[in-house]
Amino acid sequence: MEPTEKDIKTLLAKLPQLKSEIQKVIVGQDHTLDELLVAFLAGGHCLLEGVPGLAKTLMVKTMSQALQLTFRRIQFTPDLMPTDIIGTEILEEDHSTGKRFFKFNKGPLFANIILADEINRTPPKTQSALLEAMQEFEVTYGGQTYPLDRPFFILATQNPIEQAGTYPLPEAQLDRFLLLVKIGYPTSEEEFEVLNRTTGTQKANINTVISAEEILQAQALVRQVNISEDLIKYVSGLIRATRPDTTTVDYIKEWVRWGAGPRAGQALILTAKARALLKGRYSVIMEDLHAMAAPVLRHRILLNFKAEAENISSDMVTAELIKVVERPSPL
Repeated sequence: MEPTEKDIKTLLAKLPQLKSEIQKVIVGQDHTLDELLVAFLAGGHCLLEGVPGLAKTLMVKTMSQALQLTFRRIQFTPDLMPTDIIGTEILEEDHSTGKRFFKFNKGPLFANIILADEINRTPPKTQSALLEAMQEFEVTYGGQTYPLDRPFFILATQNPIEQAGTYPLPEAQLDRFLLLVKIGYPTSEEEFEVLNRTTGTQKANINTVISAEEILQAQALVRQVNISEDLIKYVSGLIRATRPDTTTVDYIKEWVRWGAGPRAGQALILTAKARALLKGRYSVIMEDLHAMAAPVLRHRILLNFKAEAENISSDMVTAELIKVVERPSPL
């Protein structure tokens, strides 16, 4: 049954409440929270980059509690096998007939929210099994296909330090992540509040705000958010400007080896729609596109050695492009 206008208004009113519930536990990190919620509403997955101890696990676990969703954390290690996350068949016996049969025992991937901790510490074979599930929302084992629970959201983390013994994700696999979210250290005030909250006896009570069914409704609603043809043309121009062979921007030819593909444009429009909905709007504005440009493009622009030598980052390239790519009038 299609949600009524009243249902939609009630649902939209719950989105700010969701963030408030998470902030009962998580101090600061407003920008990170916003980007995670945007990715979740857009139906995509996030790659979160940050040093240990910045509450990545706690943030995702708290979000799953506020959403009344199942949560699993998978610690990726060099010896982790695909069956460790997908599941495996086990031999069972029917005691009434004595017949033996194989039964598929589901792995931790069968949950609504998955924290794939340190994904770059496991070999490519296991990475690929996870990324296939992300794309298809199903897994295949022994010739049988098993659908994953919906909504399905993977937050994969990678540590920017201690790269020895890691298996970095190839660019083609990085492109499967809707957003690359970078998480930084808290401010002095936030760090004081973290220490004050976490070293005492008081614990926050997280209330369930949104059900799984309502989240699926919200994800469907995101695609109905309006975006003008002028803004779609702007997105196309911005994405094409990242490619050295089609750009007219000199420093792109100087710094960039490979630009973003069409999936980047899709991701930018979808996340801009989700951000607009979080802000209580039913149409995308230029501010939404600019706010989501960096997390959408930072893992889709491959810089060359000259850029790395000059300490040029993909975020800097994106910021410069926003300044020079022609905007539709009168925006």
